[in-house]
Amino acid sequence: MVRRNNATAEFILSGITDIWELQVILFVLFLLICVTSLVGNLSMIALIRLDSRLRTPMYFFLCHLSLVDLGNSSAVAPKMLVSFFEERKAISVSGCAAQMYFCGFCIIAECYLLAAMAYDRYMAICNPLLYMATMSQKVCVQLAVGFYLIASVSQTVLVSSVFSARFCGPNVINHFFCDIPPLLKLSCSSTTVSEHVLFTIAALVALSTLAFIAVSYGYSLTTVLRMRSSKGRHKAFSTCASQLTSVSVFCGTMIFMYLRPSSAYSLNQDKAVSVVYTMVIPMLNPLIYSLRNMEVRGALKRLLKKVLISFRDQTGKEVSQTK
Repeated sequence: MVRRNNATAEFILSGITDIWELQVILFVLFLLICVTSLVGNLSMIALIRLDSRLRTPMYFFLCHLSLVDLGNSSAVAPKMLVSFFEERKAISVSGCAAQMYFCGFCIIAECYLLAAMAYDRYMAICNPLLYMATMSQKVCVQLAVGFYLIASVSQTVLVSSVFSARFCGPNVINHFFCDIPPLLKLSCSSTTVSEHVLFTIAALVALSTLAFIAVSYGYSLTTVLRMRSSKGRHKAFSTCASQLTSVSVFCGTMIFMYLRPSSAYSLNQDKAVSVVYTMVIPMLNPLIYSLRNMEVRGALKRLLKKVLISFRDQTGKEVSQTK
């Protein structure tokens, strides 16, 4: 994947800021974001696995979405947090390629998972009689495996294209992780092919999934508005609203980052946007789906009730034994 004839043996990450006081504040802030993201996504996965009422196609994809969010933040956050205390923020060429690969892999997989969740809502709302037959467990597994394969192949092609360029001059990446645009600016050879590959893959993934999501939710919302039951409308709107919120935030940042001409890139501005999709969105997704989704809130209440009852029974037994 990585060419060994590059003169550069390692890269130096500039980080977010050089101001020490600000670094301390950002470290505490990002550490809180990482912990919240870790707890939130692991809790969502555990909740879906433990509650039998959430073993449906929608929550199958939501579970994978939490896994991908964990992978996305884990690819960037640990190195970034450690770098706040490093005077020389070095990363090897292989480490840079690995970070770029896993971050991009998770982004592409998340796009397709969001599209699958939109299609799931379309089938559940517009074709309820065919829902379980169309969205069977076998189909869901095949879709998830297909998404991961597409993400893997796409990112392998992209990372190989980026590291086929030569890096023999300055090695300071003006970013807090190995993202493609700032890395290509360091190349001492032509990056036209890599830029075209990046734009093509980003356009195919983003535009195809966005079009699919828009059509799916368009039909779903039209059907919801025709429902006579206010309770049914509220439940459907609650689920669709949480997914649309997640889609809007994620896809908006992706389009801003990667579907622009190279002349429009502002690396300092893009650092802030990168924080959104590598750290903030993985933290927000569990909150969005838990706070706006009645089924998730109900499952959480049932789980907490079981834990409290189990704790009370255990405490009661210990008290009776001491007597």
